[in-house]
Amino acid sequence: QKLGECGISFFATAALAAQYGQDFPRSLHGAPLLIPGPETVVRSRLQRWFAEQQIQPRIVGEFDDSALMQAFGQSGSGIFIGPSVIADEVKRQYGVESIGQTNAVTESFYAISVERKVKHPGIVAITEGARRELFTEL
Repeated sequence: QKLGECGISFFATAALAAQYGQDFPRSLHGAPLLIPGPETVVRSRLQRWFAEQQIQPRIVGEFDDSALMQAFGQSGSGIFIGPSVIADEVKRQYGVESIGQTNAVTESFYAISVERKVKHPGIVAITEGARRELFTEL
């Protein structure tokens, strides 16, 4: 069950945002970047977007765990990405700033169930709520 998709945002500490937050996305050229691991879909989309924009960030960390990537980003190790749909929550939880956003790179979100069609009223309410409140562009 596809819930929706959204673009990605780039987050950084205040110090890194002051240094790399202007002229987005060009400001990412040479910037320290924390990225998802090579086996992720968003990684390949991100690399393709960088190539299209002729941007070569300095990759300082690769992570298979997004929470670990965010923790390193919170410590100032580099700029990191996250779903734009939760940008406010990421900023609040990690004390970081958003330095830019793109819809050219997207992340998709799914509800996984054993049923082909979800029937349980609680699950229906959750999936419909996510589609209605978070992913209004579907």
